Amino acid sequence: MRIVKYPHPTLRHKSKSLRMVDAELKKNVRQMFDFMYEHRGIGLAANQVDLPYRLFVLNLEGDPATGQEYVFINPEIHKRSGSAEAEEGCLSFPEIYAPVRRPDKIRISAFDLSGQEVNYELTGLFSRAAQHEYDHLDGVVFIDRLSPAALLSVKQALEDLEYEFQGERRLGIIPDDQQIALRLAELETLRT
Repeated sequence: MRIVKYPHPTLRHKSKSLRMVDAELKKNVRQMFDFMYEHRGIGLAANQVDLPYRLFVLNLEGDPATGQEYVFINPEIHKRSGSAEAEEGCLSFPEIYAPVRRPDKIRISAFDLSGQEVNYELTGLFSRAAQHEYDHLDGVVFIDRLSPAALLSVKQALEDLEYEFQGERRLGIIPDDQQIALRLAELETLRT
């Protein structure tokens, strides 16, 4: 498991709902938190670690010692209101930051690792982070929400990531799109 970077195809894959939580999934969640902390993030979606599941994790402090860990399995956003613009970044887009406008308040439900339904009314950073990770589950990345001017300001950095991706693909580090699709389909049959 590793954090995949733009333009890896899994980032555009629409994640599938999970039917069960087993020991392997719990292990994956722990690894996701560990990667998130290692890379100084506050949220991470399953498809960012090349898994096709409707699952994301959050810790707004980005530190297991001081922040609370949240697991969102099969999340659904039920209500959005307000509007706010703030800078966002993403572990799949290292060192790229840009302003994104999102609803300021959301109502979200999901299941936690024990299978219990959880419901939250979120505002501010918590709302923004949950929406950012939720977008990932639908194959939407934060650059899709940028204004034309903001997108232009990160164009060179995106091209650099694309060049790096193609280099890793030529070296055989990243398989071709068909192999990735077959692997994701196989993983989906295990838990979705």
